Amino acid sequence: MVLAGTLISNTGATTLSGDVGLSPGAAAAITGFGTVTQPTGTVHAADAVALGAQADLTVAYLNAAGQSPATALPTELGGSTLLPGVYSSGTFGITNTLTLDAQGDPSAVFVFTAASTLITASDSNVALINGAQACNVFWQVASSATLGSGSHFLGTILSLTSITLNTGATVEGRVLARNGAVTLDANTITRPTCAAAPAPTSTPTTTPTPAPTPTPTRQVAAVPAGAVSTGDGSTAAGTSTAPSAAIGALAIATIAGATVVVVRRRRLDS
Repeated sequence: MVLAGTLISNTGATTLSGDVGLSPGAAAAITGFGTVTQPTGTVHAADAVALGAQADLTVAYLNAAGQSPATALPTELGGSTLLPGVYSSGTFGITNTLTLDAQGDPSAVFVFTAASTLITASDSNVALINGAQACNVFWQVASSATLGSGSHFLGTILSLTSITLNTGATVEGRVLARNGAVTLDANTITRPTCAAAPAPTSTPTTTPTPAPTPTPTRQVAAVPAGAVSTGDGSTAAGTSTAPSAAIGALAIATIAGATVVVVRRRRLDS
């Protein structure tokens, strides 16, 4: 899915899965679509649907920008394997392959916030392992994003200004620009779909049969003299749940960002 503020231009044979929206730019600012194949979805040019999508994008952008706590990373992400969480940098770049590892959790969310740009090298790649899904990967970019020729990118780009896909770049995700243009050149953009997380398997439980109440018997031994020794009733020290609570709060916060994008997607995608 593609959304832009001022212009959507295309060169060459591009395939787009899902809706295309432009707002507040005029319909005439969508160019080069004679060579675009759109298997699903509709083009919304400066209409109420595109306007609503831009409003939802603004909410999603601000939500992603406000995610915390964030782990600061260097610019270069290529060669790294990252676990679910929120990551920040002044600018992000990808050379070679960035791997995102969900550790077996298909609902795991990855949020990347760039104070400036996102730039990927030619033929670079984002790979998902252990259940990670492109629909749960978000890139908030405070300036513009550029994807290199022949690169393969995963996730939703939420850009303040513009997004440029160079020749042959492919995206499994969404390309969403708030104020600027989206420039396409023989690209393929596939709308991501999230596989549902498997339902937890419940373990059958059985109710134990109560032990029979013993019949009191006469005490025949002599009652011993002296004090009776008893335990102090204390239990072993418990472990703090604070780390788990913090992780849970982070998960809820990042899922909230995903939820906002889902709301926008329902409005704009077919």
